[in-house]
Formats: sequence, C-alpha cells, structure tokens
Amino acid sequence: MLKLSPGQAGDAPQGRELLEAGGAMPIDCYLIMDAAYQGDETLRLARQLGYTPVVPPNPQRRSPWEYDRVVYRRRNEIERLFRRLKGYRRVFSRFDKLDVLFSGFIVLALIFEALRFSVNTP
Repeated sequence: MLKLSPGQAGDAPQGRELLEAGGAMPIDCYLIMDAAYQGDETLRLARQLGYTPVVPPNPQRRSPWEYDRVVYRRRNEIERLFRRLKGYRRVFSRFDKLDVLFSGFIVLALIFEALRFSVNTP
C-alpha cells in the first residue's frame, strides 16, 4: 500500500492511517518501525490489529519496553530499498507534478527492484 503526503506532514499519523487501511494481520506478525512511530497511540493500534511492534523505545521514557533486537536489524533492508528507489531520478527529484504519475512511477520502480532481486537470487 502506498500513500503520498505533504512533506511537512508527520510520519506517525500517516502510518496509523496505513495500518488502519491494511486491516488486521495474523497474530505475531512483526511490524518493524522507525523511532518516529514509537508513540503510545501507534503502538496501541498496531497491537489491536495483531502486529507485534518492533521499535526501540526512547531512552527518556519512564517505562521503556523490550523489543526484539535481531528482528529490528532487518529494518536495514527497508532503508536500503528506499535508497535504491531514490536512485531513480524521477523519484528523488519529483519530476511528476501529478500524484497519480508519481505514485505510478514508484510502483514501476518497485517492480524493477523486485525483478532485479529475483534474478540475482539463486
């Protein structure tokens, strides 16, 4: 699922909208999140939908929680995907002014990346 938002919009409210639109998942499905999503409201929604949130707590929190550090390391794969997407000139410079064209090219770039990944794996 893909959702475009204004550059000045916060990540957490947009993430909650995507979670709600995606619906419930099977129990124990990990949801690896960035520190921007560590708010109580986002964590509560993720748990209600059946996800196991994996996000490190802010060290200043009164009651920090435990999280699976091994699973959290996989977040690097997501960050690398975003880096590869920014390698497409139309994505990083936002040539397309219409949202439908921009999101369409992002989907096309994701298809290219999936095909490239599937060809390079044994």
